[in-house]
Amino acid sequence: MKLDILVFGAHPDDAELGAGGTIAKEIALGKKVGIIDLTRGELGTRGSAEIRDKESAAAAKILGVAVRENLRFRDGFFVNDEAHQIEIIKMIRKYRPNTVLCNAIDDRHIDHGKGSKLVSDACFLSGLRRIETTVVGEKQQEWRPKQVYHYIQWKNITPDFVVDISGYIEEKTDAILAYASQFHDPNSNEPETPISSKTFIQSVHYRAKDLGRLVGVDYAEGFTVERLVAVDSLDNLI
Repeated sequence: MKLDILVFGAHPDDAELGAGGTIAKEIALGKKVGIIDLTRGELGTRGSAEIRDKESAAAAKILGVAVRENLRFRDGFFVNDEAHQIEIIKMIRKYRPNTVLCNAIDDRHIDHGKGSKLVSDACFLSGLRRIETTVVGEKQQEWRPKQVYHYIQWKNITPDFVVDISGYIEEKTDAILAYASQFHDPNSNEPETPISSKTFIQSVHYRAKDLGRLVGVDYAEGFTVERLVAVDSLDNLI
């Protein structure tokens, strides 16, 4: 299956928190979008890997993604080496996306920055024909995405561009809240975390509102780039 956009996240819920609105919008526009989670989030303070598996499947259904896979790297301990790069290259060559979205270039959780660089490096290496990969006994052809964009997570990184998600904030919120074990629950006896506070979801909305305010729309999500952004004409700017 060829996808238009492939979204990578170090943990289940990264894609929804960083780019859920953009994912929902692109799917509504007719794009085929998939999500690849690098880990199962097994080191998370709340819930469990098995719970996160179910939550990520529910979130994928809400967003309407065409496919979601988990590479089962070690949460907290995966590294940017050949073995991990090869597994990501296999996904890129399998789905042949034009655009890849991945973790923030720098963030509070060490896996986010690591995941960002790992995926970015794999995107380049995937275009080298002398790197051979096979899936189910079939040799894959080289493939390099045209664009690699990094969504914004905990830290307030200044975006290089924003996407208007004004009509998709509800889908983003619903997909995030599919991870019920991770967020505020007054009946939970599990330890509190930075994202389980009463105000965390409000902060997600605030950031989207603030980025939207800066460009004259209701809500927006921000991304950083690896190369200059080009437009066909000035009419494409909003």
